[in-house]
Amino acid sequence: MAQLPAEWHSKTVPVCIIRQSQVIEDEISSMNKPKRHSFLPLLSSTLSFFPFVLISTQNPTPSGFKTNDYADAQLQELVRKMRERATVYKEKLKDPVLSSPEGSPTASKEEKKEEKKEKAEAKPEEDHYCDMLCCKFKKPPLKKYLEYLQLPDSIDSYTDHRYVAWLMLVTVAYNWNCWFIPLRFVFPYQTPSNTIYWFTMDILCDICYLCDLLIFQPRVQFIRGGDTISDKMEMKKFYHSSIKFRLDVISVLPLDVLYFFFGFNPAFRANRMLKHNTFFEFNDRLEAVLDKAYIYRVIRTTGYLLFILHINACLYYWASDYEGLGSTRWVYDGEGNMYLRCYYWAVRTLITIGGLPEPQTLFEIVFQLLNFFLGVFVFSSLIGQMRDVIGAATAGQNYYRSCMDNTVSYMNTYSIPKLVQNRVRTWYEYTWASQGMLDESELLEQMPSKMQLAIAIDVSFAIVNKVDLFKGCDTQMIYDMLLRLKSIVYLPGDFVCKKGEIGREMYIIKQGEVQVLGGPDGTKVLVTLRAGAVFGEISLLAAGGGNRRTANVVAHGFANLFILDKKTLNEILVHYPDSEKLLMKKAKVLLKEKGKPAPGPPVQQPRGLASLFGQKQETPKLFKAMLGGKGRDGLVRLLQLKRQQDIQSRENRSKEKSKQTKILKESKDKIDFTKTLRASDSILWKQQ
Repeated sequence: MAQLPAEWHSKTVPVCIIRQSQVIEDEISSMNKPKRHSFLPLLSSTLSFFPFVLISTQNPTPSGFKTNDYADAQLQELVRKMRERATVYKEKLKDPVLSSPEGSPTASKEEKKEEKKEKAEAKPEEDHYCDMLCCKFKKPPLKKYLEYLQLPDSIDSYTDHRYVAWLMLVTVAYNWNCWFIPLRFVFPYQTPSNTIYWFTMDILCDICYLCDLLIFQPRVQFIRGGDTISDKMEMKKFYHSSIKFRLDVISVLPLDVLYFFFGFNPAFRANRMLKHNTFFEFNDRLEAVLDKAYIYRVIRTTGYLLFILHINACLYYWASDYEGLGSTRWVYDGEGNMYLRCYYWAVRTLITIGGLPEPQTLFEIVFQLLNFFLGVFVFSSLIGQMRDVIGAATAGQNYYRSCMDNTVSYMNTYSIPKLVQNRVRTWYEYTWASQGMLDESELLEQMPSKMQLAIAIDVSFAIVNKVDLFKGCDTQMIYDMLLRLKSIVYLPGDFVCKKGEIGREMYIIKQGEVQVLGGPDGTKVLVTLRAGAVFGEISLLAAGGGNRRTANVVAHGFANLFILDKKTLNEILVHYPDSEKLLMKKAKVLLKEKGKPAPGPPVQQPRGLASLFGQKQETPKLFKAMLGGKGRDGLVRLLQLKRQQDIQSRENRSKEKSKQTKILKESKDKIDFTKTLRASDSILWKQQ
């Protein structure tokens, strides 16, 4: 035992502290000898602040002595902390995998001063407010708007939404040219009085074309040999060598200068319709961004149909003007709204409704035949494309209906009860409504493993990371485990696990609630577990299948659970031995905690010096059972039990003795009978 400080050997040494210090010193010295004196300076410095009454080691304790409650409480707290520290160090020496209980070192004064200087230098940004009428609201500064609008050196066409917005603006300009150039060329809508307005819109569209040609397209990244190229010169060279660049240059050629020689004729702007690559690129990028792209596909297909009808209406008016307005019954007579009347004729012709005036001249007959042939081809193509779009949009729903119909047909074939059939239908409907698919693994199997892991981390990592059993394990091990989780939907009233079953799975609640049932009849709700809760994790590491379920777990409503079985976990832990060792240790700790009895009412701690000798140990249960009570009654009962045992032992002995006597008598009778037979045989032999 270590020597105590010299100042403790005075006449006023506290006996309680000396005894307790010796106990703690023995514990620490048995654990780690280099640290045997580490608690003495702390204890001696702490004692100087305790205003308690010291007890003399030589003089006897006076009869009127009273313990200071505050000093007693402080001393007990100090002893408790030292015991906990000694226990932690013992566990650390037994298993070095656990982290050290020592706190991380605090920052030095110089580092703290530097941090304060940095915080003082980093001044917060000033808040900007906008006064409008009687309201004052906060708005972001103009600098942030400019930073957001500033073009980057390179543009990722797949992820940059600003590029998609710009493509939409160019597409609007392209549609303006495609729709209004034929309209202005054929119909007399462009007059000298409104030419300035048409000319202004044309200039704005040309500006969009030029900005796209000179600013945006040379900054678009491209892929070459699997690498994303973002160098300025390389991007410019790639764009200038593409066919798209040539068509873009042709589409911005200033053929409008011919206006000065031939007048304002929209036909000179026909080259603007060659910028169709930007239009199709916008469609592809928008479909990749939208959640329900099939809606846009339906709108786009409808737009194609309306544009073809628009071109046909323009051709009909041109043919009528060529033949002469109102010259025959077939041509446009010049009455009413010219565009709507021609568009109506184009719809009836392309859709082949019929009921139109018969063509009179050869030109009208040829024009009508071409319209019929073109109408049949275009209309059938658009109808087929519309069918494909709607079929792709409802492919998942059709698959769900097919699976459900096949299941119902199978159940009817084998005469499954209606109750079971209704539960199966309910499962199909809820699973499809909640997930949009019947099996998530079918969708994920089509992706690379890295993408599967990224999706699994976003969906399940936050839930699995809350499980105490997996805290401190290798992160890659947890990632591998996320890929093996299975999602299962339970209907209301389904048993997730039953009492007495061998536990082989761990359950993580993804959505819904489950109830743990217990009590004498197994119907009492002990606890309700909600989303994010975990149960059955001890079953994964229970050795020999000895961990049986202690209660019934029932789905309260529709519950979606993640399941991880023991076989899958063992396959993963083969590659992570350190994590396996840590999991085994944690499983032992959890099993010990699970086996502890429920905490009862708080036990009143003894006060004064009695607290240093510990609590009196409880009488063994076997001895209690033998006594059966307390005091004289217990002793009487014990004597009666002893007397009954003696009487029973005597009866057993007498029974055994009588049994042996009977056996001996029977054997003696047999011997006598045998002797008699032999004697009679010998007499008969002599007579013969």
